[in-house]
Amino acid sequence: MEQPVRSHREYDRPELSLDELGDDPLVAYRRWLAEAEAADLPEPGAITVATVDADGRPDARIVLLREIDERGIIFYTNRRSMKGRQLAAVPAAAVVSYWDALHRQVRLRGSVHVLDDAASDAYFAGRPRPSQLAAWASEQSEPIIDRSELERRVAELDRRFADVEVPRPPHWGGYR
Repeated sequence: MEQPVRSHREYDRPELSLDELGDDPLVAYRRWLAEAEAADLPEPGAITVATVDADGRPDARIVLLREIDERGIIFYTNRRSMKGRQLAAVPAAAVVSYWDALHRQVRLRGSVHVLDDAASDAYFAGRPRPSQLAAWASEQSEPIIDRSELERRVAELDRRFADVEVPRPPHWGGYR
């Protein structure tokens, strides 16, 4: 059975001018991200990261953008996940940020580089403890029996790291 898709709506924003964008696309990206944050949109830093597998088939998923600077964007993930394995094999990606309420999107394509351990350590140390434990407990892209299995792993890790700061897992880190 066919499922029709709701038709396109008309957008009410003024036309985008090249003068508004400026010469540096990352500066414009930061400005638009700030506008999305100021508009209190849900997860304004959510980005779609597209990679390819060893056979050249595309794959995409949502992750959270963590930083934009003059060298590009940064996100963090489990490097043993499907995206981590794909980036190791083909260190390139496409990224899309989309803010429906603002009628804007940003697309990036390029090479991807693994961040050094010091940068990944610094970011990991600032994450909330439950997120740190989850980075150890979750084998991203791998099936689990059920939620209770994941919760059991987190509880076990909470006991293991009870009296110490949770270290960054060696398989977890950032990409630019």
